[in-house]
Amino acid sequence: MCQAWSTSLQRGMNYRLRPDCSVILMSRRPSAPYKDKIEDDGRVLIYEGHDIPRLTGSQDPKLIDQPRLTPGGKLTQNGQFADAAIKAKQGLSNPDVVAVYEKIRDGIWSFNGFFLLADAWTESDGQRQVFKFRLELSATGEGIRDSPGTDLLHNRLIPSAIKLEVWQRDKGRCVLCDSDKNLHYDHDLPYSKGGSSLLGSNIRLLCAKQNLSKGSKIV
Repeated sequence: MCQAWSTSLQRGMNYRLRPDCSVILMSRRPSAPYKDKIEDDGRVLIYEGHDIPRLTGSQDPKLIDQPRLTPGGKLTQNGQFADAAIKAKQGLSNPDVVAVYEKIRDGIWSFNGFFLLADAWTESDGQRQVFKFRLELSATGEGIRDSPGTDLLHNRLIPSAIKLEVWQRDKGRCVLCDSDKNLHYDHDLPYSKGGSSLLGSNIRLLCAKQNLSKGSKIV
């Protein structure tokens, strides 16, 4: 993942990492620091903004409103994503394209597809104001160029528990050629032909080469 984007991706929000694409890292694990959600059968993500950095001896970031601006007055990642979403909602620009990766477990991330940044707002979590972002699945990937996984867009998200089950079963390797590079979760029976995203028996690991050569064929 990091090699594909030529950066360490140490933060969860990466606005316009490339001129035509941003990157976010999400997690729905019980220990996740933010409350990210999947809705509408995987076609919509509700992504929570990020806190101020935790500094030794400072107030708990979870008690402070998530910032739109840095102390120097520049837009934070929250602010950059929010401004882009609001401009798109108002029809002043096209929605930004966002590549979404989900943490399965420590050191294992899954590409969830390309989404369009559709809306942004702030709301109370009971203690402070947090940013929320609505991202809608890009069905075509229109406008995305030279980004990893462009030809591997998902029509539905596979639940994290299923991804972990499949990763362990297939031992982190392509089931067809044993490669451990550029792996993707593949529907054995394609989703377009009625294959389920909810059954580990219908999901397998394929490398990018094998996945692209398969297309929507049943093999």
